[in-house]
Amino acid sequence: MNPPAPTAWRRRLSNAVGLRIAVWYAALFVLSTCAVGVLGYQLLVTSLVSRDHDLLRVKLAEYAARYESGGLSALSSAVSAEEASGDPDSVVVRLVAANADLVLLSPSPLWRAFDLRPLMRRPGNDVPLQALSPSTDTTIEVVSRVLWDGTVIQVGRTTTGRERVLSDVRRIFGVLLVAILSAGLAGGIALTRQALRPLRHLVGTVRDIAATGQLGSRVAAGPEGDLVDELGRVFNTMLVRIETLVAGMRGALDNVAHDLRTPIARLRARAETALIARGNREELVDALAACVEEADRVIALLTTLLDISEAETGAMRLTLEPVPLDGVMRETLDLYEDTAEERGITLEVDIPDQLVVRADRPRLRQVLANLLDNALKYTGRGGHVRLAAATAPDGVRIEVRDTGIGIAPADLPRIWDRLYRADQSRGEPGLGLGLSLVAAIVHAHGGRVDAASEIGRGSVFRISLPAP
Repeated sequence: MNPPAPTAWRRRLSNAVGLRIAVWYAALFVLSTCAVGVLGYQLLVTSLVSRDHDLLRVKLAEYAARYESGGLSALSSAVSAEEASGDPDSVVVRLVAANADLVLLSPSPLWRAFDLRPLMRRPGNDVPLQALSPSTDTTIEVVSRVLWDGTVIQVGRTTTGRERVLSDVRRIFGVLLVAILSAGLAGGIALTRQALRPLRHLVGTVRDIAATGQLGSRVAAGPEGDLVDELGRVFNTMLVRIETLVAGMRGALDNVAHDLRTPIARLRARAETALIARGNREELVDALAACVEEADRVIALLTTLLDISEAETGAMRLTLEPVPLDGVMRETLDLYEDTAEERGITLEVDIPDQLVVRADRPRLRQVLANLLDNALKYTGRGGHVRLAAATAPDGVRIEVRDTGIGIAPADLPRIWDRLYRADQSRGEPGLGLGLSLVAAIVHAHGGRVDAASEIGRGSVFRISLPAP
C-alpha cells in the first residue's frame, strides 16, 4: 500500500527554508536565554543563601556577646526587643544549658515545629545546619555556638522568605521565557525573510529564464553585502557569460550558414561538371582538384569561425607563459621569407633583445602570421613590410607596417568585423576572417588592437599586450 500523498501545506512547510531557519534561530535564542537565566538563578540562590547565613552569624555573635556580658537577663531583653520590633530579618533564639535543660526560648512558635535534638548532638559552631518540619514542610537553618560556661546558644531562621523570593523569580522567568520565545520566533522569521530576499529574487529570475528562455533577466543584488548578495552577483556574472556564449554560438552559426553557401555551391557545380565530363580524364581531374580546394576553403572557414567564437566568448584555452618576442617573431618571418622574395617585397625587422610577453606561444604566432600575410598580400612589388616591437607604458607594443594599397577611411573601423572585405581587397583571395581572428585572440590575452592607414601609402597594425 502506497503512503498517502502529502498535502499542499505540508509540502510547503517541508520546503519552507525560511521557517526552518527561523525556528532554529528562535530555538538557539531561547536556549541561550535559558542558559543565561539558569546561571543568573544559581547566582541569585547563592547570593540569598550567603546573605541569610551571614545574617545568622551576625545575630549569633550579637546574642552570644549579650549573654557573656550581661547574662541571661540581658539576652532575654534583647530577644524580646527584637520580637517586638517586627523586623523582617528577625531570628529565633534558643539557649540550652550544659545539662540539656532549656534555659531560654523565643516566644515564636517556630521552635515547636522542629526537632532540634540532632542539632544539639552536633553543634555547628557557626556553620548553618538545617532541620525540616514534617508537618509544614518548612526548613529552618540554625547556627550554634558553645559559650564559656558550656551553654549552647542557637539562632535560627526559616527559609520561607528565601523560597518565596525564588518562587517569584521562577514564575517571572517562565513568563519572560514565553515572551522571549514569541519574540525570538517573530524576530527570526523577520530577519530570515530579509536575509533570504536575494535568494527569492534568484529563484524568480531562474523561473523567468526557464519559462521564457530569455537570458536578459538579472538578480537584484547590491554592490556590497553578505554572502547571499555575493551569490546574486556571481549568478549575474554567470548569466552574462552564458548570454555571451549563446550569442557567440548564434553568431557563429549564422555566419557559417551564410558563408558556406558560396563554397558549397561552387563545390556542387564542380561535381556536376565532373558528372557531365563523361570520362574526359583531364576535366575530371580539374573538377576533383577544384572540389578539394573548395573543401579546404570550407574547413578553413569553419576552423577560423570556431576560433573567433571561442576567443570572443572566453572559451579559448590559452597556455600563458613568458614568451621571448625575438624568437617567435623570427619564426614567423622565416615562414614568409620565400613569399616576400617571390613578390619582390623587402622584409624588415626591429626586435629588441630580452623583450618578453606573457602569452600563448602558438596563438601569438598565429596573430603575427595573419598580420604579416595580410601585409604581404596588399603590398606591391618593390614595397616594404616592417615588423617591430618595443616596450610601452602599459606593456609591449608590436607593429606590422607596410607600404601597400592602404585602407579607405570608411572601411577602417570595420576591418575587424567578421567576413568584412573592403572594395580594394576583393581581388585577393581570402575569407575576410584574418583580422577578426587577430582581434579576438589579442582581446583574449587582455590586449588591444588598432590600425591606421592612408590610401596608396600603406597601413600600420598595432598590438598592445600587457606586461608579464
